[in-house]
Amino acid sequence: MIRSLAAVGAAALLSSFVHVPAFAAVVSVSTASSLQAALDTARPGQRIVLAEGVHAPAEPIKITRSGVTIAAENVGRTVFTQGGFQLGAVRDVTIEGFVFDGTSTLSVPAEAAGTRITRNTYNGDKPSSSLTVGADDVEVDHNTFSNRSNEGVYLQITGSGDGIAQRTHVHHNYFYNHSFSGSNGGESIRLGFSHKQSKSANAIIEYNLFEKANGDPEAISVKASDNTIRFNTIRDSKGYIVLRHGNRTTVEGNVLFGSGIRFHGNDHKVFNNYVQNTADRAIVFGKGSETDSGPASTSHDRPDRVTVAFNTLIGTGAVVDSDTGTYAPKDCVLANNIIQGSSSKLVDMMSGSTVKYEGNIVWGGTAGIPSGYKKVDPKLVRDSNGLLRLASGSPAINASASSYSYVTRDFDLQARSGTRDVGADEYNSAAVRKPLTKADVGVSAP
Repeated sequence: MIRSLAAVGAAALLSSFVHVPAFAAVVSVSTASSLQAALDTARPGQRIVLAEGVHAPAEPIKITRSGVTIAAENVGRTVFTQGGFQLGAVRDVTIEGFVFDGTSTLSVPAEAAGTRITRNTYNGDKPSSSLTVGADDVEVDHNTFSNRSNEGVYLQITGSGDGIAQRTHVHHNYFYNHSFSGSNGGESIRLGFSHKQSKSANAIIEYNLFEKANGDPEAISVKASDNTIRFNTIRDSKGYIVLRHGNRTTVEGNVLFGSGIRFHGNDHKVFNNYVQNTADRAIVFGKGSETDSGPASTSHDRPDRVTVAFNTLIGTGAVVDSDTGTYAPKDCVLANNIIQGSSSKLVDMMSGSTVKYEGNIVWGGTAGIPSGYKKVDPKLVRDSNGLLRLASGSPAINASASSYSYVTRDFDLQARSGTRDVGADEYNSAAVRKPLTKADVGVSAP
């Protein structure tokens, strides 16, 4: 039948308003081999879903198409025991909801920029890092890393050649139960390498929970420059936040129980942190084996021009301490902190250190510093979330020295104004901060 000119014209007009997809937006597959076939012909914007069950491909599934999402049918119920995924030279790929058990792996090579790794579980021992990120602009969020006992880290951020991965965003992950018994090599997160310490990574590590991070004294080990470590919670762990190498990193608003913060290198800012250590060493000015690290050095760089301000530091021994070394901390600042403990010397800095002390409040022991403090009860009260906060009438309210203009909020993310309060908490009857729990992070969190 020959269509009329009017009908043809109407069809043409309709086609200009109605978009008919040329491919299925969601493709469901049941086996690893069918997943590989679907990926080989995938189009940008497609979501390819692998069925529940245990999958053990002999080789990793290769991802060579950009702009696709590869997802488990239901988060946590599609398990790889070997194989896993291998990313090629792609962009903007999302991998979501899988369990990488046994020897199965997933890493992000340098050529796979813009990858998102979300709601996956890395469980058990792996031959190297559980997840390695080498590409720029990678987001690692809402994953669970658990039950590792051998040497190697949960998350390693690297880069190609002499470079370092840029703008990695690591957030809302759960790092749990690393029990490696060696003296070194079991960090939860290692950001960079010693020989790349001068490179600016511009990474943000925030809103992650670490529990039983006992594979290394460093839960978060930073070996690169210009990063932000903020709003994380560490509990029941020997691992600290450690600026092992590099310069100009900000450590803000972390809540640490039984852990602490240690730093080497230059020009860091450490502020608004709440550290409650049942022993000592809440803040550690790190050992100086050299004055400024060279590009290939693995030695400990002396802390230079590091500011430690507006923190609440609770302990029993030397709450603020320094490691001994050849070179003492130089041109550093310890200001407007609440330091509470029971030691005969709450601050124990290496002889020869040049530190500016001002506005600190110490209570329960001897300061150990010549000036820049008041010995007075800060009147801390414990809130319903277990955090010690300022009470009404505390001498810490409106008592800080100098401005430190970059400290515009407290650890609740509430605004600070006028003369700031001493410590991590700006007094406000509407406290909002709570330590992170398992409900806030990992594969099932909102």
